[in-house]
Amino acid sequence: MTEATGEPVRQRRESTASRWPSPLFVGLVLTTVVSGWALWTGYGSAGLFAFLFVAAGWVVSLCLHEFAHAVVAYQGGDRSVAERGYLTLDPLKYTHFVYSILLPLLFVLLGGIGLPGGAVFVDRRYLRSRLANSLVSLAGPLTNVVFAAVLAIALAGWGSSDAVHVEFWAAVAFLTFLQVTAAVLNSLPVPGLDGFGVIEPYLSNKILRKVAPIAPYAVLLLFVLLFIPPVNRAFFTIVLWFLELLGVPGWLADYGQSLFRFWLG
Repeated sequence: MTEATGEPVRQRRESTASRWPSPLFVGLVLTTVVSGWALWTGYGSAGLFAFLFVAAGWVVSLCLHEFAHAVVAYQGGDRSVAERGYLTLDPLKYTHFVYSILLPLLFVLLGGIGLPGGAVFVDRRYLRSRLANSLVSLAGPLTNVVFAAVLAIALAGWGSSDAVHVEFWAAVAFLTFLQVTAAVLNSLPVPGLDGFGVIEPYLSNKILRKVAPIAPYAVLLLFVLLFIPPVNRAFFTIVLWFLELLGVPGWLADYGQSLFRFWLG
């Protein structure tokens, strides 16, 4: 009789879909670890392994960012995130693989900006409260903040006085810089970004109706604005202030970026 209700079937499906981490995510973590080991030991090309370390580490952080959205949504009442495979940490399972993984990686390659990816699809009808809605959006940027803090603590504890493994710590500093840019950018109250998602449940319907026509283009407009020199300088002034607050030397992050973009010579 219980079988006829479909509940055990749903539970088995949800349980299967919730298994994590995915082999792809494990592979990304291993790539980060192995390339970090190569940088630490001075094996091979420092530029190539700095690229692999930062690129793989950045995609790992993107997966964790999206996972954080999903796990908070799951705890808040939306069980559909498990069925969609969002709790597996598999980048291929996210709603917008291009926006969540490929475009952010491309922006890192081209400009050194930690572009926040498209969030996982959350069925907010099942979330229990406005607070739950806000926490789902807040979880992503907080993941970047925690990631940056962990890297900064490692730098402060071991990297600041280590003159032997400069290339490794430079790559760590650049990866920290990317986490900070992602956290700052994604916290802006712009439709389409998590910062807006945090406050959206508390906005009136009148305001939401006014915002709706521009919402699909708001993020694109933001990135156009970032190419305007005064806006660009203001943004990176904020980022560098946070980086300094974390105790990460700017010159070390710059060196890490130059190693990462080794093909430029």
